[in-house]
Order: sequence, then structure tokens, then C-alpha cells
Amino acid sequence: MASKFVNDLRQHIRARNYSKRTEQTYVYWVLDYIRFHNLKHPELMGQKEIVAFLEHLAINRQVSPSTQKTALNALIYLYKQFFGRDASLLQLGSFKQATKPKKLPVVLTQKEIQLLFSHLKGEYRSCAKLMYGSGLRLMEACRLRVKDIDFNRLSIFIYQGKGNKQRITTLSEYCVDDLKKQIELARYFWEEDKTFSEWNGCYLPHALAKKYPNAPFEFGWQYLFPAKERSIDKRENNAVRRHHIHDRSMQRAFKRAVNLSQINKPASCHSLRHSFATHLLERGADIRTVQEQLGHSDVRTTEIYTHVLNRGGRAVISPLGDL
Repeated sequence: MASKFVNDLRQHIRARNYSKRTEQTYVYWVLDYIRFHNLKHPELMGQKEIVAFLEHLAINRQVSPSTQKTALNALIYLYKQFFGRDASLLQLGSFKQATKPKKLPVVLTQKEIQLLFSHLKGEYRSCAKLMYGSGLRLMEACRLRVKDIDFNRLSIFIYQGKGNKQRITTLSEYCVDDLKKQIELARYFWEEDKTFSEWNGCYLPHALAKKYPNAPFEFGWQYLFPAKERSIDKRENNAVRRHHIHDRSMQRAFKRAVNLSQINKPASCHSLRHSFATHLLERGADIRTVQEQLGHSDVRTTEIYTHVLNRGGRAVISPLGDL
């Protein structure tokens, strides 16, 4: 059972409308920090202990720079927001930064992707096609709502992208038939939920739920990929809701498809997004267009895919053929 401190921290994060994923991440790193310092209460610690923990992550656990930064963000939230310490007291100075080199993204060929799709069924296949056809992240696809699909303009509206950024991306015409069937399935579950007296509608961020009190019960706001069962939302006073399909179930289905396809690459769901970007560039799309489709703030993030193209098997002619 969680301690009073952990429960208070969770409630503090929820009261500020942070996402469930952010809550889980912050609590995880705070607990990891406490365990590293032999269960010493964090209120009795400060700069020295934070630096020691961050350097432990970089040197002993060899985490990536982004992981170390996430851990730092969790601890800054703990001390600045939760404990209310002055920002000047959190000047950490120089410390060992994680320097794990960035890996080139895993990109699948179109034949490999076609083979993967043949081993995916139902909503998992439709979800995978969206990730490849529109360059969506896994959670962006899982969180889509019925209203986010625009068949007339062949567009998808992303409202809960990484960093809560919004964008519009392309919808492949080859996804349309699958998505129309998926919408009918979502309608079936919605009709079923309406007959359940304890149903509290779908989840909406706090500000939206307050502004549009009827929206959680409207069909357009329902998840495009609904879970098969209703569940209890403990973050929302035990409200009975139907969530979207779990990202882990999609990951497991994708991993099975990779194994069945006998693909010898360390492919994950995110490889579909990498493949989308790389294949767009191969077809002559300019880097700015790909940046907009992916929702990158900085074009330098998108440029990693040009490195993938430059390092392809045909980019350099081996001298062996001259012998």
C-alpha cells in the first residue's frame, strides 16, 4: 500500500491536470530517488543528493540523456512544486551528463510492413496502418477520437500529441474502409454504454469536461479504438468509463507479428512512424513537409531520417567490385 507521502504527491499532480502517464513517470522516479538514498525522506535531502542520483543514472545505469532529463524533471517538480522550495535552491551546477549515443531509427521496407499487416487483425491492424500511413506515435493513435477523423479532407487531427502539441496530418485513402468499420464498432460499444446507468461517459481533460459537460456522452468524443470492457477510473472518483485500447496490448500484438514475419530487425510500433518519414523522403517529399507531418518542433529532429537515407546499402559503392 502506498505511503501518505506518495498518495499526497499523486493528488498534487492530479490537481494540476497532468496526464496519467506523467503522474506514473514522476512517481516512479521519485521513488527510485528515495530508494537510491536508502529510503531517506526527500524533504531532508537537496542539491547534493539530486546530483548524486543523476550521476548514478549516467555512470552506473548508463541511461540515455532523455531518461536522465525525465528523472531531473520529476525531482524538480517534487522540490519546486510539491515542497515549494525556491528555484535558487535547486541550482545543481555541473554534473555528469548522460552521453549515450543516439541510435539510428529502425526503418522497415514496404515489403516487411506489408508482411506485418498480414499478421495483424482487427483494431490492431487498423491502428498499425494509421501509424505507418499517417506517421502517428503509438499513443496518438490509441487516443484518437471519432471526431478526429475527417474523411472529406483525408485528414487526422492530433489534439494530444507529444508535449500536448496539436497538428493535422494526412489520412491515407487506403485506411478509409478500415476506419469506417472501426467507427461502427465504436458506435456499437457507445450504444451499449448508454444503456448502462452507471456509465460516466468517456474521459476528457478537466478543462474540456468543465466547458462541455455533455461531450463525454456524445459519440464524436468516444475513442476510435475503444477497450472491450468498461473500467473504473480511480483518478476521477471511481468513474465508470470505457478507455481506449491499451498501448501495451498493441505492442504485444505488433511483437507477435514481427516474430511471425521473421523480421530480424529490433522493430517496434515506433518503427512504423520512422518508416513513414523515411519513405516520404525517398519519394521526394521535402524535409519541412515531413517535419510538419511528424509534429517536430525543430527540423534537426527530422534530419535524422536523412542520415538513414545517406547510410543505406546503395549509398556507397564497395571497392570489392573493382577487383
